[in-house]
Amino acid sequence: MEEHAKTLWKPGTMIYPLPAIMVSCGESIEEYNIITISWLGTICTNPPMCYISVRPERHSYPIIKRTGEFVLNLTTEDMAFATDWCGVRSGKDYNKFEEMKLTPGKASAINAPIIKESPLNIECRVKEVLALGSHDMFIADVIAVQADERFITPETGQFDMKAANLIAYSHGHYYKLGEEIGKFGWSVQKK
Repeated sequence: MEEHAKTLWKPGTMIYPLPAIMVSCGESIEEYNIITISWLGTICTNPPMCYISVRPERHSYPIIKRTGEFVLNLTTEDMAFATDWCGVRSGKDYNKFEEMKLTPGKASAINAPIIKESPLNIECRVKEVLALGSHDMFIADVIAVQADERFITPETGQFDMKAANLIAYSHGHYYKLGEEIGKFGWSVQKK
């Protein structure tokens, strides 16, 4: 195996690609807001838990901290412009749902709205907030998931991520997800 030279960089957050998620929050239509976040992830399967990391100065931060609820809305190629726009504009200055022609919908178990145009909405209730520096981590229980039936494979009942045309974020850029090259366990699967 050929050896390649390495350059030493200062410590930083170079874990990419990540999902580009539109997080919706608010208890009433007057305060509904959307913040685009890529610093998020799965914490636990049972019980299902996830986290988002948010800067305290962001408009959505006090809404999520006060209500203890948010929705992770997966984003698609069709939603890419709105995904970026909602990440660089402030809810203090704009009604992001109106500006981006997105539809707030009723969540099944919390007050925060879902984004109807999203193919998958993950309803979350904050369990703990960790102040970590530039960002605070909101650790949350997943309370419910709503999936667009168009992307559920009838034979398996699974969500078809490829058909949903999901996007990812990598170091300042958005990307379409590519071709599947394997599945979990394929390296040890019997032929």
